[in-house]
Amino acid sequence: MTDNQETVEAEDVTPSGRSSTLPLRPPCERLPGPKTSVCSRSYFVVVMVFFHVYIVNVIALLFYVHYSSSSGQEDASRSLDAPSGVHHQQRPESRRTPPSKPEFMRDVSLTRMEGVRVGHVQKVSLVPGKVHEMRTLSLKPLLFEIPGFLSDDECRVVMQLAQLKGLMESQLMVQEGQEELAKELNLRPEEIFNLLDINQDGQLQLQEILTHSRVRDGIWLTPENLREIYAGLKADKDDNGLLSLEEFRLLSNDAFQRFLLQRGVKRSQLVRNSRHTWLYQGKGAHRVLQEIKERVTRLTRVPHTLVDLSEPLQVVRYEEGGHYHAHHDSGPVYPETACSHTRLAANTSTPFETSCRYITVLFYLNSVDGGGETAFPVADNRTYDEVCLIQNDVDLMDTRRNCDKSNLRVRPTKGTAVFWYNYLSDGRGWVGVQDEYALHGGCVVTRGTKWIANKWINVDPDYQRQARYQQLVSQPPEEENDEDLTMNTHIQKPSIHQDL
Repeated sequence: MTDNQETVEAEDVTPSGRSSTLPLRPPCERLPGPKTSVCSRSYFVVVMVFFHVYIVNVIALLFYVHYSSSSGQEDASRSLDAPSGVHHQQRPESRRTPPSKPEFMRDVSLTRMEGVRVGHVQKVSLVPGKVHEMRTLSLKPLLFEIPGFLSDDECRVVMQLAQLKGLMESQLMVQEGQEELAKELNLRPEEIFNLLDINQDGQLQLQEILTHSRVRDGIWLTPENLREIYAGLKADKDDNGLLSLEEFRLLSNDAFQRFLLQRGVKRSQLVRNSRHTWLYQGKGAHRVLQEIKERVTRLTRVPHTLVDLSEPLQVVRYEEGGHYHAHHDSGPVYPETACSHTRLAANTSTPFETSCRYITVLFYLNSVDGGGETAFPVADNRTYDEVCLIQNDVDLMDTRRNCDKSNLRVRPTKGTAVFWYNYLSDGRGWVGVQDEYALHGGCVVTRGTKWIANKWINVDPDYQRQARYQQLVSQPPEEENDEDLTMNTHIQKPSIHQDL
């Protein structure tokens, strides 16, 4: 063994128990081999590729920011340099495509009360120093009753404010426009017939015609009215109480309502018979009205913004004989449907519009001497079938004749509030589909007068549309110049709460 090849020997025990000597190298000694290898070259190449890609991305981002800001400044300078009332028109070749609508993160979740079971009572704190009891009246719809929600003085103030402002007829007469709507939608008689034919048996039954006639405010048709109309218009040729497609083609969309108008209509034949007004609850409103709004916010646990942007307080008076047939406060929302309160944010033209009222809070302002209950015809039913609401000439939606046949009736008691959800949850903390069991109506007042108030909380089931609407109304109005801003500071801005 030479000096240059000196090694150190150590003992090692083999599995057989024998000892053997193996050469050991010093820890710092490198293995012999070439100075470069394939692995090191590959690693270098990969690192350099990622480095160059990163640099290219940074440069591209800087160019994008630069040109975006410069183009925005050019557009802003053009708009500022343009004379008042003159708008620059871009050339077709320089016209840019409009930016897509921004997507909003779901950072708001709607709290939904738990009903637990019918008759369950839970304590709620709505005003300082007082605890209210909230009782579950039904689970379908989720309906609660809170006695003593309003004091006697608060009830008196609300009624006086409504009388001071003045009440109007809730329904003047038949709403026109169904014929024009059909023309706008370009629907043929066959298509309308198929829409009305719920069970798709090729014939229109009395129940199907009545269901369609009650979609909008108008004359409340009964089975007897319908048979009278068939005879007067000679629509039912074979007199079997059914309309075939051939018979339906001979009728216009509002032929039934027009026939009754020619015969004369009584107030008792309207969908609703009452008078109402709207009371603003925002900044500057009466103290009692603002306190009621705050109490509703605490009761429903809905964000303040949603309550503030909802409809004003509606006050309704029913004289003796007054009623409101069964209806839904909100309609189902489809892709081609716009909510009334967010239609501006929808930025689309659609003939279908509905009131998206997530929650209804109803207050009884007085105790009624006779009748006037709030009826829920199908509360806690196992199933819901719209056609089955009319069976054997018994119409569950008719609150003048069949209120006693409703599953649930709430007697009007001064100061009591009831509230329910008109929509189900979507399972993700937002508004889902319409709760059909929320069908309700006002029974006929048989003695005395009935005063109520409604507070609706408007929420669009389309989260993006609701978010755009809130962003739109929260933006301050654009000022043309500082001079106008200074001269018009004494002019109050119009409120988003308008009499509807």
